[in-house]
Amino acid sequence: MANFLYRLGHSSSRHPLVVIAAWVATLLIAGGAFLGFGGSLTDSFSIPGTETERVTDQLREEIDGLDGLSARVVFQSADGAEITEAQQTEISDALNAAMATDSVEAVIDPFATQAELEGQLQQLSDGAAQIEEGRAQLDAGQEQLDAARAELEAGQAQLDEGQAQLDAGQEQLDAAIQAAQEDGTYAFAEAQFQEQQAQLDAQQAQIDEQQQQIDAGLAQIEEQQAQIDANAEELATQSEQLELGQRLADAAAEIRTVSQDGTTALGIVQFGESAFTLAQEDKTAVMDDITAATPDDLNVYFSADIATSVEGIMGVGEVVGVLLALVVLIVMMRTLLPALLPIVTSVVGVGVGVLTALAFSDVVEMSSVTPILGVMLGLAVGIDYSLFIVNRHRTQLRRGMEVHESVGLANGTSGNAVVFAGTTVLIALLALNITGIPFLGIMGSVGAFSVAIAVAVAVSLTPALLGLLGPRALSKKARATIGAPEHHEKPVEPMRTGRAILGAVGAAAILLVIAIPALSMRLGLPDGTQEPTDSTQYQAYKITDEKFGEGLNGTLLVTADLPDAVSDDELLATQVEITDTLMENEDVVAVSPAGTSADNSFLAFQVIPAEGPSSQSTEDLVHELRALSPLDDGTVLGVAGEASGNIDISEKLADALPIYLVVVVGLSLVILIVVFRSILVPLMATLGFVLSLFAAFGAVTAVYQWGWLSSIFGVHDPGPVLNFLPIILTGILFGLAMDYQLFLASGMRESYVHGLDARRAVVAGRRHGRAVVTAAAIIMMSVFGGFIFSHIAMIRPMGFGLAVGVLADAFVVRMLIVPALMHLAGEKAWWLPAWLDRILPNVDVEGAALERSHPVPHQYDDEEHTTAEPAEASGKPSA
Repeated sequence: MANFLYRLGHSSSRHPLVVIAAWVATLLIAGGAFLGFGGSLTDSFSIPGTETERVTDQLREEIDGLDGLSARVVFQSADGAEITEAQQTEISDALNAAMATDSVEAVIDPFATQAELEGQLQQLSDGAAQIEEGRAQLDAGQEQLDAARAELEAGQAQLDEGQAQLDAGQEQLDAAIQAAQEDGTYAFAEAQFQEQQAQLDAQQAQIDEQQQQIDAGLAQIEEQQAQIDANAEELATQSEQLELGQRLADAAAEIRTVSQDGTTALGIVQFGESAFTLAQEDKTAVMDDITAATPDDLNVYFSADIATSVEGIMGVGEVVGVLLALVVLIVMMRTLLPALLPIVTSVVGVGVGVLTALAFSDVVEMSSVTPILGVMLGLAVGIDYSLFIVNRHRTQLRRGMEVHESVGLANGTSGNAVVFAGTTVLIALLALNITGIPFLGIMGSVGAFSVAIAVAVAVSLTPALLGLLGPRALSKKARATIGAPEHHEKPVEPMRTGRAILGAVGAAAILLVIAIPALSMRLGLPDGTQEPTDSTQYQAYKITDEKFGEGLNGTLLVTADLPDAVSDDELLATQVEITDTLMENEDVVAVSPAGTSADNSFLAFQVIPAEGPSSQSTEDLVHELRALSPLDDGTVLGVAGEASGNIDISEKLADALPIYLVVVVGLSLVILIVVFRSILVPLMATLGFVLSLFAAFGAVTAVYQWGWLSSIFGVHDPGPVLNFLPIILTGILFGLAMDYQLFLASGMRESYVHGLDARRAVVAGRRHGRAVVTAAAIIMMSVFGGFIFSHIAMIRPMGFGLAVGVLADAFVVRMLIVPALMHLAGEKAWWLPAWLDRILPNVDVEGAALERSHPVPHQYDDEEHTTAEPAEASGKPSA
């Protein structure tokens, strides 16, 4: 590889215009591919297999319209007064303007909805009054009926008494007739007996008539009683339904669309697509249409789910970071043209890498953060990789080497290390695909591609530009002293053992203290509060929080899959039963039915938590609601919604982090063992990487979650750490840590195999690479630091974490801890079992073999501590 890169660099420096033209053409082709094939980016993140996705898919199958994105639009009077009727009409018109976008299925007018809610409450109140009135009427009717029944029963008693007397009279008459017949006097009294019988018959007829009247009266009373009973039963049913409706109304009492003071209204735009598939163009069109239709006396704000977007890859902060990098390069090189060279090559690399990746955005679902990551990495490593080659070339020029030979040798030595270092970054980023999280895998792949392009540009375009510069790669002053003794290697002395121990222990303790906040790190996605305070999504969140309660920003969608379908008559009772179950949780402030399947077997509920979507209580609530399932009757509960989805994604990412960390650490050990042919050096380097990584985690947690130094970094609302940040930091910092380890430790090994003892080699290697690694680290911190103040809120903690990670790794781990540990280990630092030495390939990262065939003038002047004999003759391991 070193010889190939030597030939590539030598040829590129001799034919610079060809190489430059080739890269310009490549850049134009990449730009054309982007313009011709580039698609849209998404601002949402999804992970297959999460519980939220399962519930959302079930919702899509069972209930139409609930799986699409519901975006909130906040209207507020500009003067703080109550919204007038005229303004209400204007708000309705503004919302209806959103219907011009094809992906919008419906809009919900806040005033019509609030009027409907209040109308329902009034109906419940009127219904309760009507039921009370009905009960009073039924009670009065029952009293009248009971009085009539009592009167009839009294008449029946009198009638029964008259019947009894009549029956007694009939018996007496019958007895008298029989006696008269027996004593033969019947004929004399027959007329009298007949008269008495006629009187009795008349009385019986009268009693029968009265009995018929009483029976008719009783029948009428029974009929009236049946009617009263039926009315009472119907009233009881209505009362039960009214009570159930009132319980639902009480549970939903905190849900409003117009604030209590009448100054603020919440409209809804219902899209036909989910947040993960809706194009940003549609979101923008809706916001533009509504804003244009909203009069000046009303302020309008949009929730983060449609307002958060990545518009423009480079902002002011990023440009400032690049300018700071240029300043560092100028200070380091003391001349403008070679200082500009790494900037130019990195910009070309970023252009080719990012534009090519974006050309595939119509084929794969690519998050809007992905190209930003490509820009961030492409700029940082592109500048650094080019700097390493330029620095080596300038050093060789100062010692008297011819320009083209120097370019070729710099490309074969430092360029070889660049290729190997870039490969470690590339592997670490590609390893993001093993997490099984699609958007992370795409981010890693795009980042890896950008790094690969940066490496290709560094080892081809950089030599071409250096060849074009010729001796002007050095300042006039430096050109005047080419070959002077001041440019030769200086003798070295080993560091003091006590100082090494103190440095290693002290530096490690500092990093461990900085890492402490990482123990309480929580993961989440931005909810709008991380945006600038004057942004529409921040205002929408805060106004909703103030006027309607914070929980409305973190609305959950809870589903109930019933064991059996219920009838229409049983539906309300079932909804109330489930609502009561949900309301038992103290972190639930409101529940409202949101939809029902056609067969009444699947129900959906809108659940308002006590706090916002990124709060710990909302996260706990999601778990607690899921833990309720299944209910005692077999009902299966599910939880969905944007807040739930963010929680699921964060947890999946947190679960993937340890696995990814193990893979990366294992990869680190293998790579470094191959490169340095040592056991202890890779262990030291890997443990150092873990220290700097957790220090970066701790710093991010302290600033962005705890709010420390918030005014400096513009963190006005601390919250959970960006959920995919830890994995991204792990991958990128691993690659960068290996970069610095290679450029410092390879110098140590180079000095060691050229004859210095182990402890002097540590000092020589650090001195040899200190300036360039320091400059490279400062440049990388400048580039990453520029993203701390990015116009994109999601990028800021990423830039901060990378900047802190580079600071910790380059200046604390690689400059202090690793050299101190290597000093303490002495010769043992380079120990390798013989059996392992035989099977490991000789990669010669530092290009020592190439240097022997293309020696640098005056490379070794420390005759007291070096030897001119080859490494093989010295008895030390070969490079």
